[in-house]
Amino acid sequence: MTDLSRFSINQMTVKQLSLPELVSSCGELGIGNIGLWREPVQSYGVEETAKLIRDAGLTVTTLCRGGFFTAIDPDERAAALDDNRRAVDEAATLGTDTLVLVSGGLPAGSKDLHGARERIADALAVLGPYAEEHGVKLAIEPLHPMYAADRCVVSTLAQALDLAERFPAHQVGVTVDTYHIWWDDNAPAQIARAGAGGRIHTFQLADWTTPLPEGVLNGRGQIGDGAIDMRAWQRYVEAAGYTGAIEVELFNDALWARDGREVLAETAERFVSHTL
Repeated sequence: MTDLSRFSINQMTVKQLSLPELVSSCGELGIGNIGLWREPVQSYGVEETAKLIRDAGLTVTTLCRGGFFTAIDPDERAAALDDNRRAVDEAATLGTDTLVLVSGGLPAGSKDLHGARERIADALAVLGPYAEEHGVKLAIEPLHPMYAADRCVVSTLAQALDLAERFPAHQVGVTVDTYHIWWDDNAPAQIARAGAGGRIHTFQLADWTTPLPEGVLNGRGQIGDGAIDMRAWQRYVEAAGYTGAIEVELFNDALWARDGREVLAETAERFVSHTL
């Protein structure tokens, strides 16, 4: 391995490692950046995690995830807003300026994609100023269309930017994730659009391998194992002005079944091989 200065390991890639194990392994391998997930952070303790990260000298690049804004029931919508305010608070405590949003799928019984997207905008109007007050940016992540029904009605960067551009860039931008957009011929132009507006808040890598597993959620392939040209997508985001960390986020049962430190080292090596 050579230069890992821009490499960030997302916690879910090696979720079999406890937080102390992950932090220790990052130190041993010379990894300085980490993306965190709310559930394991909450289990360990938000303040305790923040201290652990600070003491290790690590930088938290993102916190995943906020979102799930598409409910129709008023009480469910209020609960979602409360949870997202807590997510903003947690991000600020952990020292990251980016909260990644998975916006939510269609509510049960609904087929109204437009209405669901408008409810996302309504939530962002409330949360954007709150996040700004806490020094946190919201990063809408478009997910591959196969997730539109149950997880995220925002399927393209164009859709994400149409929402984000209703708000100031320092409040709301986008997540560029290769796994979700590599198939879209319009994505490079949308990356340029996002960059021109200062809205690329984070850049994530995962490869596309087939066959997809049952349920499809845990099909994100190790870098270099699939169909995506990582260097091409890195060129797109860098041409758009992005110079921040590059986070590798993998949901993969086969990787989770292996030794976590081994997977971490392999992921760092793949990052070097396929991006530098």
